[in-house]
Amino acid sequence: MIRSIKLSIVLFIMLLVPLTSASAAGLSEDIALLQHEWARIKYQTSENLQEAQFEALAKTAETITARYPNRAEPLIWEGIILSTWAGSKGGLGALSLVKQSRDRLEAALVINPAALDGSAYTSLGTLYFKVPGWPIGFGDDEKAEEMLTKALGINPDGIDPNFFYGEFLLEEERYQESIRALNQALQAAPRPDRKIADAGRKSEIQLLLDEAQKHM
Repeated sequence: MIRSIKLSIVLFIMLLVPLTSASAAGLSEDIALLQHEWARIKYQTSENLQEAQFEALAKTAETITARYPNRAEPLIWEGIILSTWAGSKGGLGALSLVKQSRDRLEAALVINPAALDGSAYTSLGTLYFKVPGWPIGFGDDEKAEEMLTKALGINPDGIDPNFFYGEFLLEEERYQESIRALNQALQAAPRPDRKIADAGRKSEIQLLLDEAQKHM
């Protein structure tokens, strides 16, 4: 009887391993889909078409998040897509979207703060300095710097945390620090399978660098 129970446990484990691997592979493919579509819409689609396409992509992201309820990565990308959709929408109508974005990112932090190289911290920090403060929104420059600094602690050489920290510093009129962060962003290693995003981000970095250097 004991031997039979042990055999059953072994068989269960053997069955579980391929299922776990398949789930991980599916998650990677789904995240890659969101990354590619986000970059295509943001950097290769006319601005007048972006709002509708981000809305559709947000629905896809919501479905993927539901598919992996215990993973931070889909929550992070759903948060990123919601915030980018809010940016293309603009106005007071975007406030509900940025609040949803904040909620997804905070939920991702609870699951795994280091997921996607700390991207939840990067995106939350960006929301805190771009969203209006009270009584309209939840913007908070102190929280923004706290979140962005945590992101850099996890991924000090990454293109995104350095870019957004550089943008924050520029808005704070800390020009020398901004230039340093933006130059660090330019030196970031290329990300596998993210050529469109890297090229678009580097163009944005250069624009901010030009602006910061005007004040030196």
